[in-house]
Amino acid sequence: MTYCVGIMVHDGLVMIADTRTNAGVDNISVFRKLHLFQKPEEYVFALATAGNLAVSQSVLTLLSEGFHNPDTGESETLVEAQSMFKAAQMVGRAIREVHRVDGISQEMAQSGTFDVTVLLGGQVRGGRLRLFMVYSAGNFIEATADTPYLQIGEHKYGKPILDRAVTEETELYDALKIGLISMDSTIRSNLSVGLPIDLLVLRRDAIRPELTYRIDEAEPYFHDLREHWSAALREAHLSLPTPPYPRETDASD
Repeated sequence: MTYCVGIMVHDGLVMIADTRTNAGVDNISVFRKLHLFQKPEEYVFALATAGNLAVSQSVLTLLSEGFHNPDTGESETLVEAQSMFKAAQMVGRAIREVHRVDGISQEMAQSGTFDVTVLLGGQVRGGRLRLFMVYSAGNFIEATADTPYLQIGEHKYGKPILDRAVTEETELYDALKIGLISMDSTIRSNLSVGLPIDLLVLRRDAIRPELTYRIDEAEPYFHDLREHWSAALREAHLSLPTPPYPRETDASD
């Protein structure tokens, strides 16, 4: 299991991913799930992956090394995509190609382990900043002004804070802060999601990352953020009035 989130606001894009993979409580490993392909001022493609690790790595390898396109007869890589839409189509084709080659075994078909979902965010020179979620079938959806964030993996614990706090007008680094709170909520509620956390901040039309960073257990800001958020929640619930509903003891008097 994993948790990755992409938030696209007016000022730019934030992407955050955990790094934990596990096959049981006694077999926990760390693998990077947020990957960056970039040529400053030309293109930036950021991909966050969730699902079967072997499938995710095969898809990323195909995108990096190239795969045969039957329509053109040529080998294509992600960095050759001329737009974000074309890049999303290429990620979808790579997933379908891995499924064609690796997903036909009887064991994989029966177990349902061919599972991968990809967040693709970035910008190509001359195009606009965009954020997509690409499914295991290779089809995809795009973040919009009405829904400015997309999540993959264990998303339910981090969703409420995003629903309440994120809009298209949210300031870029406020979006990062809210995304980290969303990640902390998920980490606290699901042991299969954990530190370190990788993050990316991309300002609109800059076509180069403004921030790439890894948060580990000793990182002071994230530690303080967790403590302040927990304290704020406790203070908020204590400040709310007690429910006024009549109790059974009151009704019997």
